[in-house]
Amino acid sequence: MKFSKKSRYGITALIDLSVYSKSGHVSLNSIAQRNNISVQYLEQVFGALRRAGIIQSVKGPQGGYLLGDVPERITVAEIVEALEGSYYLPDEISAGDPGDPGYHAAAIAIQHRIVEEVNRSLDQVLKNITLADLEKEYMNCCQADQMMYYI
Repeated sequence: MKFSKKSRYGITALIDLSVYSKSGHVSLNSIAQRNNISVQYLEQVFGALRRAGIIQSVKGPQGGYLLGDVPERITVAEIVEALEGSYYLPDEISAGDPGDPGYHAAAIAIQHRIVEEVNRSLDQVLKNITLADLEKEYMNCCQADQMMYYI
């Protein structure tokens, strides 16, 4: 799995949206500005998130975006899948010379002991972290930054 810039920016923007949409919709420009992300790039990211139902758009001159569900029910797995497609390591058992039984047995061992185990673990991690968890972590970091004194 590659955790691309698209996924990082998408999750960053969703954390921002989760924090700032408590009192209403949030403009794409304000999200882009606060997070130093190109508006054009966020438009592409938010298009994919909207198609997946993770966010909703509000049309009009005073439009913006809202979360499609409560942050506690939006998982990182859903976000990454909406932005990247499948996040699993691909199966590669068919690679190699099918006439070589040793190679085929090694490919099966790699598939079962490494690839499937990594995919299970990755799935468990990404499905158990919600946008609410990330928002909480973000707020904790913001509070810690405010408490730091510089001389």
